Amino acid sequence: MSHFSIICRKCGKELPNTYCAFCEHCANSLLITSYRDPFRDDCGKGIWKFNWLPVHTPAFDQPGTVVYRSQWLARHLDMTDLYIAFNGYWPERGAFLEACTFKEFEAAIVLQNAVENGVEGLIVASAGNTARAFAHLSIVAGFPVIIVVPRMCLMEMWYLESSSMVPTLAVGDGDYSDSIDVARRIAAVSGFPFEGGVKNIAKRDGLGSTILEAVSVMGRLPDHYVQAVGSGTGGIGVWEMSERFLRDGRFGTALPKLHLAQNLPFAPMVKAWEKRSRELFEEDLRPELIGQISTRVLSTRYPAYSVQGGVFDAMQAAGGSMYGVTNREVFESMELFSNLEGVDIVPAAGVAVAALKQALEKKTIQKGDSVLLNITGGGEVMLGREKKTYNVEPAFVSKKITDKEIEDLICTALKKSS
Repeated sequence: MSHFSIICRKCGKELPNTYCAFCEHCANSLLITSYRDPFRDDCGKGIWKFNWLPVHTPAFDQPGTVVYRSQWLARHLDMTDLYIAFNGYWPERGAFLEACTFKEFEAAIVLQNAVENGVEGLIVASAGNTARAFAHLSIVAGFPVIIVVPRMCLMEMWYLESSSMVPTLAVGDGDYSDSIDVARRIAAVSGFPFEGGVKNIAKRDGLGSTILEAVSVMGRLPDHYVQAVGSGTGGIGVWEMSERFLRDGRFGTALPKLHLAQNLPFAPMVKAWEKRSRELFEEDLRPELIGQISTRVLSTRYPAYSVQGGVFDAMQAAGGSMYGVTNREVFESMELFSNLEGVDIVPAAGVAVAALKQALEKKTIQKGDSVLLNITGGGEVMLGREKKTYNVEPAFVSKKITDKEIEDLICTALKKSS
């Protein structure tokens, strides 16, 4: 018998363990993984040491999060109990994520879950970090993926492998949300399923593994959790894992308050939450706003906010706040973290550092509280000194691509990568 089952959060129906299943009754509700046993952290190496993951027999190695108690940033902010979850490349700290992003956890667990469910390949949409993680793990696991990205993000993208090894398509006339639309169409034509986004339980549990490592190190749930969000999937995953810890009963009696941040002026979830609205506002989703932010990886116009079990429900259940962070705050926070902690971080992680500073100023976090700060990516400069990286060289497509064009592109791309 499997160590987990899949449950609809809304109606409670238990579904069979199939890849990225959907509840037949509840179209606008997320499924959730239910694990049968109490939490364990001695089941393997790296990320596979945790039993609260929807996989059975991992076939490749995957490093996990490094969680440590901050000395220098904490001292600068006058905090007494700040923990940093570093997700990136920092060998001195024991961090070996070569894609330099916590999206590696998502990719590793999604791919392993897909393999165990008999899936032969996946279509993945990304604004950058997810693409790099899936490209890397596709090679590591020997599992084919086709990646779809927006052209506007190419300047910020790089791979650990040549693009010829990982079929990549760039949508030249659209943003990340248009890339998602194209990826879904490619999935319908190719026979490879769409990776699933937030609806994929393996994706949410993979991103939620950050707090598994935190509890393993800290021995308890933190009072507060701070992260930058685009789709919100990582924040949802942490909320879901925290609920499991409360049911376990050994690691705390209250959910960590969620402190989630976006880059102004494109901050649709922040604007909606400020008004306690479950629905997002069209004026906050305008594509022209995306061109004004420094963190396009946070720029989806399809965030998992309104759906049952999404960000709105997570914020309602856990409490906390959302923060809008300016470009200036992003770069100042990146420099601050690098100078104090000794490693470079990506702009999205700078958003999280800036949000923590705002929370302390607003007193939504007290200086003596236990805080977990998720540095979702870092160490790119350090990795670049040690390893060769590649510019992404995609085939360019239009968001109005035809089915025949899709078929031809897939055939060409898979031949080149085989």
